Amino acid sequence: MEKVIIIGTGPAGYTAALYTARADLNPLCFEGDPYKGFLPGGQLMTTTEVENYPGYPEGVTGPEMMAQFKKQAERFGTRFIQKSITKVDLSERPFRVWSGEAEWDAASLIIATGADAKYLGLPSEQTFLNRGVSACATCDGAVPRFRNKPLVVVGGGDTAMEEAMFLTKFASMVHIVHRRDKFRASKIMADRAIAHPKIKVEWNTTVDEVLGNDTEGVTGVRLKDVNTGATRELPCTGYFSAIGHKPNAELFREWLKTDENGYLVTKASSSYTQVEGVFACGDVQDHVYRQAITAAGSGCMAAIDATRWLESHEG
Repeated sequence: MEKVIIIGTGPAGYTAALYTARADLNPLCFEGDPYKGFLPGGQLMTTTEVENYPGYPEGVTGPEMMAQFKKQAERFGTRFIQKSITKVDLSERPFRVWSGEAEWDAASLIIATGADAKYLGLPSEQTFLNRGVSACATCDGAVPRFRNKPLVVVGGGDTAMEEAMFLTKFASMVHIVHRRDKFRASKIMADRAIAHPKIKVEWNTTVDEVLGNDTEGVTGVRLKDVNTGATRELPCTGYFSAIGHKPNAELFREWLKTDENGYLVTKASSSYTQVEGVFACGDVQDHVYRQAITAAGSGCMAAIDATRWLESHEG
């Protein structure tokens, strides 16, 4: 039986692996199977420039950062398996997890399966991902390609308003593309965005296509009027999807509490779920910050919580 199994990687999972390894728990970490749609390393594996993580004054690519995180965890004895967990049973201890027909037992479990940004589903969004297409203004808004250039934000909720307001610090103009004639955002957030001199709202409009080329990346979007069907092109160098995130918590909903948006619920100021011995960290339980550094911090919390919980239950 394993003392601790970690499901997922990224900043949260790798940090949890590092801390539990240094606590001599010999952790086993399931990275996910890339051939089944699970990317070892999490969302940062599709991020080309990380400039806001302390310790990297010149910036670093997401894949390079995650490779370093993994190498550090391996140095202290973390074992990694590039498989996806397909089933869990948290009804009693030891907990049981499966990848296909293979089964493992664990005295404790750390869940770090993250969340996926939602996009409209256009093939061109994936074509230009990290070449002008992003789902995190806080992460990417300050990079050189977006400075003093027109940008597009898709969405109509509070997140879209926040993203647009943040981007006004860098952009020449921010176009909010919304398919209705009224925002879903709170009135104060909507009024603030509408009144901003560097924000223009494209009402009753959807993005029909992200435009660009291999050399420049994103160069614009093709907009479609939802009422008339008329299309037009809008030049921009950045396209930010702000229509929400989907936490990767499906495996655990039979056993663990989730909030109204599907995020795992943890106890205040900790990584404890309502099941003793099961801990959650990173974007699968954080719908507020969703940053690499906060994910890493919560991975540290989960590892310390798991270590202390195991010590208190020895024997």
